[in-house]
Amino acid sequence: MVRRLKIRVVGMALAMGFVLLACGFVAAQDIKTNYMPGTDFSKYKTYKWVSISNTEQIDPIVTQQIKDAIDGQLTSKGMTKTEDEKADLYVGIQTSITHQQQWNAYGMGGGWRFGGGMASATSSTIQIGTLAVDFYDPAQKQLLWRGVATKTLNPSKNAQTNLNRVNQAVAKLLKSFPPKQ
Repeated sequence: MVRRLKIRVVGMALAMGFVLLACGFVAAQDIKTNYMPGTDFSKYKTYKWVSISNTEQIDPIVTQQIKDAIDGQLTSKGMTKTEDEKADLYVGIQTSITHQQQWNAYGMGGGWRFGGGMASATSSTIQIGTLAVDFYDPAQKQLLWRGVATKTLNPSKNAQTNLNRVNQAVAKLLKSFPPKQ
């Protein structure tokens, strides 16, 4: 009897571990990039921040954290930020925070062999945040590169967690910038 109980407890712990592992994969950031083929990215050395009109406005603190993270990544790639209108590239960001219904369900009990048991399901709203980073050639007035990170701007109660999530997303996004051709 005690042995069965131990086996059952271990089995439930493993099942919970798999559920938590699966939740971790679902919450991972998704990164997608695209660029204009044939572009010689080696000629771009300076960049300037620009605003993209008609975009959703988010918290100014988060906006600055995103820009700081991008500045750090671009500086490490040898690029220089400038306020000059003659910058080689214009950089703009777009953000979107949508809401999605999430169901949290769990159950316990003996199943069909032991009879009874109880289950519970609750609903909560989670925010799904997307960050898009765009690089434009101001002379050609053309979008050259775009990176999109989803599940990035999901605010938590911990400011450091939010900052880490932004830094991680920007690092992943700009890992493939400039693209190797």
